[in-house]
Amino acid sequence: MVSEDLEFFEHGHPTFVADGVFQYAMTFPKEGIYRVLADFYPEGASPQLSAQTVIVGTPMSSAPRLERDYAEKRGANMSASLTTIPAEPVAGNRTQVRLMIDAPHGLQQYLGAWAHMLAASSDLIDMQHEHPYRTDGDKEIEFQVTFPRPGAYRLWIQVQSDGIVSTMRFDVPVTRQELGDAGPRAVARSQ
Repeated sequence: MVSEDLEFFEHGHPTFVADGVFQYAMTFPKEGIYRVLADFYPEGASPQLSAQTVIVGTPMSSAPRLERDYAEKRGANMSASLTTIPAEPVAGNRTQVRLMIDAPHGLQQYLGAWAHMLAASSDLIDMQHEHPYRTDGDKEIEFQVTFPRPGAYRLWIQVQSDGIVSTMRFDVPVTRQELGDAGPRAVARSQ
C-alpha cells in the first residue's frame, strides 16, 4: 500500500478468512489516495497482479516531484547503497538494480525472500513488486526491473538482519529511448 504523496508505504500479507477471501487490517495514517497492489498465484493459473485505489477523505491535488536519490540509506541495524546498470535507466529496457548492504549480523530471508522491492511511478499508475534474481545472502542483492514508462519511480526495498526488517527508499529517474539516424539513444524527461 502506497500513499499518493509517496511518503507512506506498507508491505503486508493478508489473512485467509474464507474460500477465496483474504483480509488485511489497515489504519490509514491520513487523508488522501492510496494504491493497493496485490500479487497472488491462484492454484492452476499464472501469477496475478491487481492494483486498486482507495480514497480516504480529501485527496491531494498533484503527484510529488521526485529527484534522483541513490544516497546511502540507514536502517535499524544496517546501511545500504544503490546503483543501477545502466546508470540512467531507460523505459522498456531491463535495468539491474543493485543494493550493497552493510549488515554486521548478516542477512536473513523475510517473508520467504532475501529482499522485497516495490517500484512505484510518481503518479502511482505503475507499480511492481519484485524479489531479487541474484543475491549472495550477505552483502549484495540484485533485482531486474523493466520500468514501463519514462519518469521518476520511488523504490522501497526491505531486507532483514538479526530479526529486524529495514525499509529503505530510493528515487530513480527513468529516461525514454528515441530512435534517430544513429540508432536508439536515451533521452532524459523532465518531471
